[in-house]
Amino acid sequence: MSSFRKALKSRQRDHKERSQLGFRKHLGLLEKKKDYKLRADDYHKKQNTLSALRKKAMDKNPDEFYFKMINSQLKDGVHVEKKKTEEEMTDEQKKVMRTQDIKYVEMKRVSEAKKIERLKSGLHLLDAEGKQKNEHVFFVDSKKEVEAFDLATHLNTVPELVKRTFNRPTVETLEKKSIVGAMEPRNIEKIARQRRNQYEILSQRIEREKKMFVISQKIQTRKDLQDKSRKVKVKGETANSAAIYKFDAKRKR
Repeated sequence: MSSFRKALKSRQRDHKERSQLGFRKHLGLLEKKKDYKLRADDYHKKQNTLSALRKKAMDKNPDEFYFKMINSQLKDGVHVEKKKTEEEMTDEQKKVMRTQDIKYVEMKRVSEAKKIERLKSGLHLLDAEGKQKNEHVFFVDSKKEVEAFDLATHLNTVPELVKRTFNRPTVETLEKKSIVGAMEPRNIEKIARQRRNQYEILSQRIEREKKMFVISQKIQTRKDLQDKSRKVKVKGETANSAAIYKFDAKRKR
């Protein structure tokens, strides 16, 4: 029973770590074991890193080569990668050139060209961006006529259609044909939004057709280089154009 009483936590006295001695208070707080453990672990970690780097330097092959030696340079003690020049080909062009041949690329380009022509014939490029705006000048005889001039009355149409440069029906046409619902502001805005979407699709197809044409040129250039040996490079290859070579003329037998 006495041993159990001695083991009770409530009856044990607190064991406190001693503080810094009075004549050593100018040295700061007394370092405890947990503080020493952290400091020792940090010291040993740094020593192990230094020894590992020292071993790596001793085992290094002096004839070893890697591409960072030519793709980077030392500035203020720090390795900095050199600026890359303009990329010769985009990743998309490389992927298509590896997997498809020139016939397939040309077939896709012709298909895109036909779709572009169909879109152009349907849209007529009437309100395309970048097109030169038309100017319609009206002449009158006096200043009073200028002040009283009404564009809708002069064009014989409704005010909602005055700003349109195409498909502007007259009042008589609107009265004869049942297209009143189509001329409502809500329907006019819907038609304009659909037309803008069509122009956006047209611009995307034109850009795609240009890319396919560049890829076709690059594939054809590589075929020419395989067939002909003697050549002089005139212009380098870029993302938007193929390389240009000048070949020596040979007399055929």
